[in-house]
Amino acid sequence: MESVREKLQVFVRRFGLLNASCCEVCCGEEVSLVQSHILFEVRRMGEPSMQQIAEELGIDVTTFSRQIKAMEGKGFVTRRPSAKDRRVSLLGLTDEGRRVLGQIDRYMAEKIGQLFTVMTPFEREVATRSLGLLNEALARVAEPSPGRKNIACCN
Repeated sequence: MESVREKLQVFVRRFGLLNASCCEVCCGEEVSLVQSHILFEVRRMGEPSMQQIAEELGIDVTTFSRQIKAMEGKGFVTRRPSAKDRRVSLLGLTDEGRRVLGQIDRYMAEKIGQLFTVMTPFEREVATRSLGLLNEALARVAEPSPGRKNIACCN
């Protein structure tokens, strides 16, 4: 019998989450997997601070800052000081960032659609609910450990 870990490892691999150039394939832009996550989170959170996104993604601030600098250079994000605290930088998406994220969204919707075509409506519902349950459980497990957003990390 396969263990849960094995099922997760195989899923991550088959879904392409270990492919460092996956976003170059889907949108034709030089966007790393980390950068696609940053774009997604900036949109999801509105005008988050750099610290908020870095914490949400579990990326140290120095590495995150380099990613943002590169993304500013590509014209994907903007950075501006917070009116409440000038030391805090708030992030926003540019039109180009929204365009690239839209391409990533369409690509992912297509791939998920392909995945779901081989499932019955009941199986799709079970899979979707199961992912929700796993995400909720991960959030509850990570809560007692400030600064730690995932349980699989070795630190």
